[in-house]
Amino acid sequence: MTNTKSALYLGFDLSTQQLKGLAVNSDLKVEYEAKFDFDTDAKGFNVHKGVLTNEAENEVYAPLTLWLQALDVVLEKFEKGGLDFGRIRGVSAAGMQHGSVYWNELGEHALESLDDSRSLQEQLSEAFSHPYSPNWQDASTQKQCDAFDSCLGDGSRLAQATGSKAHHRFTGPQILRFRAKYPDKYERTSRISLVSSFLASIFLGKVAPFDIADVCGMNLWDIKAGAWNEDLVSLAAGSHETSDLKEKLGAANVPEDGGAFLGTISPYFVKRYGFNDACAIAPSTGDNPSTILALPLRPMDAIVSLGTSTTFLMSTPYYKPDPAVHFMNHPTTAGLYMFMLCYKNGGLAREEVRDSLSQSSEQLWQTFDNVASSTSPLGQSSDPTSQMRLGLFFPRPEIVPNVRAGVWRYIYNPTMNELREADKATWRQPEDDARAIVESQFLSLRLRSRGLVERPTGVNAHLPPQPRRIYLVGGASRNAAIAKTAGEVLGGVEGVYRLDVGENACALGAAYKALWAFERKPMQSFEELISGRWKEHDFVKRIAVGYQEGIFERYGLAVEGLDMIEKEVLKGE
Repeated sequence: MTNTKSALYLGFDLSTQQLKGLAVNSDLKVEYEAKFDFDTDAKGFNVHKGVLTNEAENEVYAPLTLWLQALDVVLEKFEKGGLDFGRIRGVSAAGMQHGSVYWNELGEHALESLDDSRSLQEQLSEAFSHPYSPNWQDASTQKQCDAFDSCLGDGSRLAQATGSKAHHRFTGPQILRFRAKYPDKYERTSRISLVSSFLASIFLGKVAPFDIADVCGMNLWDIKAGAWNEDLVSLAAGSHETSDLKEKLGAANVPEDGGAFLGTISPYFVKRYGFNDACAIAPSTGDNPSTILALPLRPMDAIVSLGTSTTFLMSTPYYKPDPAVHFMNHPTTAGLYMFMLCYKNGGLAREEVRDSLSQSSEQLWQTFDNVASSTSPLGQSSDPTSQMRLGLFFPRPEIVPNVRAGVWRYIYNPTMNELREADKATWRQPEDDARAIVESQFLSLRLRSRGLVERPTGVNAHLPPQPRRIYLVGGASRNAAIAKTAGEVLGGVEGVYRLDVGENACALGAAYKALWAFERKPMQSFEELISGRWKEHDFVKRIAVGYQEGIFERYGLAVEGLDMIEKEVLKGE
């Protein structure tokens, strides 16, 4: 099958609340977009913000058939929008990290024999030994996390091996709990996918291998050894044979090449939608690794993703694992790593404060923006040594620090290095919460990244360590008060920027990954190919000042106050 029109590459992003798809051409331009919102577009699923919850056990999870319905609809929207699927030469995807999908033997067979006259939801609804996938907000695995941390000695040793200490959402602890809670379902499980490889499997027509970056979000993969860690796999397998769990995970089949050719697209999509039968499927990666592929990221550039979660991402040639951050392999470039900070209480926490400020659904964010902008940094007077308002805002149990849900408001004296709880006289609720929550989230990023960023070079060598640029992506990247505060707290020698497709950065990164996998020359890196076609003025916009002398240093003092608050709260855990 041939097509004389220009090639297109499809990228998908399966996130907590939406499935998004983008088709880009070889010049990196987006030609088609489609999305499916789980709360508003789904039929037959009573989800809230994309998930179901079991508060009694701190479980948060999503129905797998909801995702199948979403993929059916997104492809139909592309078709109705005029997309000629015959132009698609490659497909890749991004999936929210850590979530697990449990296939049964029927599912493996069903993938290989899909009927093009029927939808995916119709045919794959019985393909799973468990109908749900744990969401990254799940907090049900503290017992299992303790076991993982102690397996290699402590959390630091676990981080040294796998890039992260144990976290509730990580796949290894989740598998351990799943095996204990649902032993019969575990026995019926033939293969285990991550959310990313689940999407790749659908398009490939068979269970796809894990991606070299996303596999690092499991607490099972030894990053430096490039193999499953035997002790950790044994822990997750329990009384079962370690080899049995390895078979479920796909043995050692994790391609080192992020652009590897996994195979051509399933005949189902060729017959049902008219895809080119030579369309290639590349490994699908996690949403966070995919985000750093949405632009040719340079050393010391930072991406802050302001979605349902808040994440801070940078790439580096140095492997410096620490229990406070996440390290993983770069999704495309051998020899590079990426480090990440991730918080459950990102957009959901900001939205909770936003909703408390206004009763008008049309003015919610505008009111938030106005209130936050009219409040002075840290609630201080013009004297940088005066008392500061600092708080923690966690509607859900948080990852970093590992604390229960709650809100804590403090007054910090930077001169005396003293804390006291705020009262009505020192903290107006909810007005003072607007700026405080944004500052709190960015201060936490600065606290945990300060040992990983470096001092600028050249004419800016006199400035303190900070990122070269801050790139904002995600829905909140369009909020002026949030962008301004990002620059004040985190710095950024060249300023704060927003990707024009910032809310679709994960899908864009996946599309670029598919393009690179198909069009690269021998030994050509992702950065080399993308930077050669990248036209910065078409993709990014400078939206706020970065480093500001005096203000940046003032927030440096506030970092110490936030650190004290976290330690104070942790005493009660």
